[in-house]
Amino acid sequence: MSPHATGRRHAQRLVAGGVPLAVLAALAATGPAAGAGNEGGIASKGRAAHVVHTATLGDIPLGAFSNALLPGSVGNDRGVDLGGIGSDIYPAGRKGEFWTVTDRGPNGQIKVDGTKRRTFPVPGFDPAIVKIRVTGGTVRVLDAIPITTTSGKPVTGLSNQEGRDEAPYSYDARTPLAFNPNGLDTEGIVRAADGSFWLVDEYGPSLVHVSARGKVLARYVPEGLRLTGAGYPVVEALPSVLLHRKINRGFEGLAQLPGGDLVMAVQSPLSLPDTDAGEASRTTRLLRFSPKKRAVTAEYAYRFDPVNVVDPSEDDTSELKISSVVAVGGNRLLVEERTDKAARLHLVRLDRAANILGGPWDDDTTSPALEQLDDPAASGVPVLSKRLVVDLGTVKGVPGKIEGIARVDRDTLALINDNDFGMTDGEGAFDAQGRLVDSGIETSVIYVRLPRGI
Repeated sequence: MSPHATGRRHAQRLVAGGVPLAVLAALAATGPAAGAGNEGGIASKGRAAHVVHTATLGDIPLGAFSNALLPGSVGNDRGVDLGGIGSDIYPAGRKGEFWTVTDRGPNGQIKVDGTKRRTFPVPGFDPAIVKIRVTGGTVRVLDAIPITTTSGKPVTGLSNQEGRDEAPYSYDARTPLAFNPNGLDTEGIVRAADGSFWLVDEYGPSLVHVSARGKVLARYVPEGLRLTGAGYPVVEALPSVLLHRKINRGFEGLAQLPGGDLVMAVQSPLSLPDTDAGEASRTTRLLRFSPKKRAVTAEYAYRFDPVNVVDPSEDDTSELKISSVVAVGGNRLLVEERTDKAARLHLVRLDRAANILGGPWDDDTTSPALEQLDDPAASGVPVLSKRLVVDLGTVKGVPGKIEGIARVDRDTLALINDNDFGMTDGEGAFDAQGRLVDSGIETSVIYVRLPRGI
């Protein structure tokens, strides 16, 4: 876990209000002193992977951040600071600068009458693309772009469809909130050559094309989703089998190949033919999308390692997830397999012969389903081959819940963790005044030197 997880943040929290981004950037500079960035005692000896630098995001009140982008969007931030920008990280061109993206915002779960309810303590929060710079031991905010509809309204992070997505509730799980077809649970991010962005979303699951200033240009969703009422174009262009995504486990990883094609990763195995099968499965899917054709051109079966290999402390297979996928040249990817406490990175080549798009495994009536096969390769499924690059669970100084990975150079990766906006689950997440009881977990960018180049 994070070295900061046992303590509260030390930067003073300022009153929320509409303030320029320059002020927010200054607030973000209240993190650790530059000398705190280097991990003491972790030297460049031997060939083991090791942390060479760590930087931390200081405290920025979420209301101040949100209202600087979209005035009046957040009335009460309930003491929550900006976080969640660790959903992904992508190089921004200059040394030490990266694009990141928040997820849907602060959210948690509280059990009411024996049933867990999904809470949105700051329902006015709008997901944002955030440009950061690593300076010494500090992560500074350089720019932030709110994600909006065609008319410029916030998309929000609220659930889309009643009966398909989790019903949204207030911070205490007592008051129902309205569903919002515009809502996005944004995760992976890449930037295209024209300056626009591509994101992935867990709700649809969907692939989202966003302009350089944050307007949704198109949201590509599975055929048959029938998402109506959105304030931007919705295009049913993805295989309908993705309708069986597990709740809160849609698309998570996104990579941009050298030619511009995109690769999306389904975070967890699909619930095929049912939830129990998906929970027990170790086979998920990667999809290749051509922005030129605006269509999926390939689909691949990806096989997780056993959960106790990824995380020796875990025995629940349903905890396996893909968070980050990173293009490393040609048709090669780094794929992150993780639990909340550990992660391993594998090098994968997208072999043309492994394409299963449009075959029987895209038919949800196929029995047994791909997700049910104990040994897909033995059943004739061309599973992608992989090679372990690094086990991050063995690298001192790497926190839990790493969701974003960027390639700095052949030997170095930048990692970013998702701190969940300091949220925890359960009734104890907020005090009697409705203010957040912060987990103390920070958002950090960690540079890891690999034992060999990729």
